[in-house]
Amino acid sequence: MHAATTFSCASPPPNASHRRHSMTRQKKMVRGTLEVLLVCAKGIENTDFLCNMDPYVIITCRTQEHKSSVASGKGSDPEWNENFVFALSDDVPELLIKIMDSDGTSEDDFVGEAKIPLAGLFTEGSIPPTAYNVVKDEEYCGEIRVGLRFTPEEGREEERFDAQEENYGGWKVSSY
Repeated sequence: MHAATTFSCASPPPNASHRRHSMTRQKKMVRGTLEVLLVCAKGIENTDFLCNMDPYVIITCRTQEHKSSVASGKGSDPEWNENFVFALSDDVPELLIKIMDSDGTSEDDFVGEAKIPLAGLFTEGSIPPTAYNVVKDEEYCGEIRVGLRFTPEEGREEERFDAQEENYGGWKVSSY
């Protein structure tokens, strides 16, 4: 005796996933310039026991990285007011900001990090300086204030499709 196979609307039948995914649109490819204004940090943990720490920031956007100046002797409330520019040519989900303590003679100490999602920035265009939580070992350890601006590259925004497509005189032909 064979059991009858039934399908509901909640889950597609087996082997139907290729049809579902072949025509779905993905996110737009992001091309343009991301400007980051690193303003200040507040309440970050002082990793130097005998004196004020000397914090600096490493900002990473995919494979690009920028390093701020060292806020010498500024302790747990440093100010930078520095601008950094990143060229974007692909989808970038977030900006990673690591706060470090410069120790000069020994290895620099990791103070904490903030991950800033960028999806809203691409639709809004800019986000004024905003406080983001700094986290270390999954615990809150202060905040960092950062402003963001995205300038799209003119005429270069493209949509990406799952299916391979070719363009023939204005007609797009799918490989499926």
